[in-house]
Amino acid sequence: MSKASRKDLLHGTLEMLILETLSLRELHGYGIAREIERTSREELQIEEGSLYPALHRMERRGWLNARWGRSESGRRAKLYCLTEAGRLQLAQEKDIWTRFWKAVSRVIEDESA
Repeated sequence: MSKASRKDLLHGTLEMLILETLSLRELHGYGIAREIERTSREELQIEEGSLYPALHRMERRGWLNARWGRSESGRRAKLYCLTEAGRLQLAQEKDIWTRFWKAVSRVIEDESA
């Protein structure tokens, strides 16, 4: 898959990926991006120009809380965690994505065509 194709697919799912990543633990922005890359086995690369606007937007919507703290390396970092509203949003987005993914799979795997 080309980088442009992956970027188009990522555009509609970035918030869900961030919510899922933060459902496991509190992280700073750089850590969120690295965790998504690691769990996607390097298929997804999150650019700062997309990540930070999404984090700010999600914070304004009440899905995330942020506080200043220290990264694993001891550097000052803004740490993000999920709120209860964020957990509810994640559940809704996962449900929508799962139904969409199953519908697309049925179409591309349709052997009657």
